[in-house]
Amino acid sequence: MAALPRAARPPPSAPPPSLLLPLLLLGVAGRAAPGLGPELQVERRSVPEQCPRTVRAGDFVRYHYVGTFPDGRKFDSSYDRGSTFNVFVGKGQLIAGMDKALVGMCVNERRFVKIPPQLAYGSEGVPDVVPPDSVLHFDVLLMDLWNSEDQVQVHTYFKPANCSRTIQVSDFVRYHYNGTFLDGTLFDSSHNRMKTYDTYVGIGWLIPGMDKGLLGMCVGEKRIITIPPFLAYGEDGDGKDIPGQASLVFDVALLDLHNPKDSITVENTFLPEECERRSRPGDFLRYHYNASLLDGTLFDSSYSRNRTFDTYIGQGYVIAGMDEGLLGVCIGERRRITIPPHLGYGEEGRGNIPGSAVLVFDIHVIDFHNPSDTVDITSRFKPDNCSVLSKKGDYLKYHYNASLMDGTRLDSTLNLGKTYNIVLGSGQVVLGMDMGLRDMCVGEKRTVVIPPHLGYGEAGVAGEVPGSAVLVFDIELLDLVSGLPEGYMFIWNEEVSPNLFEEIDKNGNGEVVLEEFSEYIHAQVASGKGKLAPGFDADMIVKNMFTNQDRNGDGKVTAEEFKLKDQEARHDEL
Repeated sequence: MAALPRAARPPPSAPPPSLLLPLLLLGVAGRAAPGLGPELQVERRSVPEQCPRTVRAGDFVRYHYVGTFPDGRKFDSSYDRGSTFNVFVGKGQLIAGMDKALVGMCVNERRFVKIPPQLAYGSEGVPDVVPPDSVLHFDVLLMDLWNSEDQVQVHTYFKPANCSRTIQVSDFVRYHYNGTFLDGTLFDSSHNRMKTYDTYVGIGWLIPGMDKGLLGMCVGEKRIITIPPFLAYGEDGDGKDIPGQASLVFDVALLDLHNPKDSITVENTFLPEECERRSRPGDFLRYHYNASLLDGTLFDSSYSRNRTFDTYIGQGYVIAGMDEGLLGVCIGERRRITIPPHLGYGEEGRGNIPGSAVLVFDIHVIDFHNPSDTVDITSRFKPDNCSVLSKKGDYLKYHYNASLMDGTRLDSTLNLGKTYNIVLGSGQVVLGMDMGLRDMCVGEKRTVVIPPHLGYGEAGVAGEVPGSAVLVFDIELLDLVSGLPEGYMFIWNEEVSPNLFEEIDKNGNGEVVLEEFSEYIHAQVASGKGKLAPGFDADMIVKNMFTNQDRNGDGKVTAEEFKLKDQEARHDEL
């Protein structure tokens, strides 16, 4: 049932005098209540341990009773009617003996009352019910107690250490509650439904007492709110589980709080000393996060998947609050982003995120880049003699340390004890590294930052480089062997012999086979007359050169087939 919606109720009216007598429960069994006179006898048969308040003249009470004659015959019972007896005390609405007997009772107290005829129905009695001059016995259990001057009572029994904001009028809240009557009987519980009660406060969506009782609460706070019936469901109750004139007790735990006018809030928990650039719309971010509700309940975490969340920002790829909260971050920054539901997942929620939930993201920015970014090169050391610069085709030997932007080490040649060797511009490394090694001199040290579209892209390298990762290489160039002109895999360092074919064809049979060709080229390289492109397999280069000369593919080169590269109609890059 929904125990809290507002219902308009008329002010309570007192029932006519009746022999049905209200009673509250409090007392010690067998102990007489003092000050009631010799003719009225009250035995307190059961008294609760706690009794914050007792019945006074002018209070309104709800109680159950059984009325009997001294011989044990029953003449009336509220239990038989299935409803409490509800009445004001001390206003002449009860027989005089009951008016006195109820004073001083506690809720949940049980009293046994003996009322003489002069304080009951006297010599007249009640026709067909109570004979004249009857002594009446009442077994009374007090269920409820309130006064028309009562207000909402609030008792906070837990309050979190941090309370940056409390409930104000027009806020939207999500809370759990147990709803009981004053005697402790449970009539409703959001816990049983496993669903919070979600509502606006202070705009008439709740009974007036709850509207007042929730004001000033912090998220995480627990309080008991006691509401008199005229600020609850009044004389008629709710027509289902709550009887008329019932005081209500709500044990409330506040889980969530926001206002429809709220925007996101951002709290920096760590800001790196250096921040060369902050994120802006269109950037691609990789970040870790823990995501929780406002009461601390964790609902998601990138750490549990051991993988960053990767997305563009400012372009609608994530919820609006996160799109805004990720702007202006530095690499390495940690921040807490609190997002109201209208900038999160709204009234419907999503998956294990409840509807109308405030979301809290604790994020750690690992890296970000923009698709328009190029390689960033910082020279950390240059030798005095730095005239020979690396270019396409050069054979380079270098050391490197590779890491992610957050400092996570990926790889290092120093750990392997050998250099990394490549031919620049040959596609042996990612494009960003190729760019980062250009125009570098031996002995130079650089830091090269490579965006993923010039590195390993969205896929990364399984088990080694995360997808869409920005890479950082600290490089030291140790050796450089100049390459050949573009398009050449072999060049002559001296004038070419006019009888070149004859020199290669040692047996003079007019045909050159691969073995003859290979022996001749390697001899020229060994003597310094020729040079092969550095960094490649020499035998493979020679074989490719021979294949280019073997026009008809018969495994032999004739004088008619043999041509130097500058004699070719087009350059055939080897």
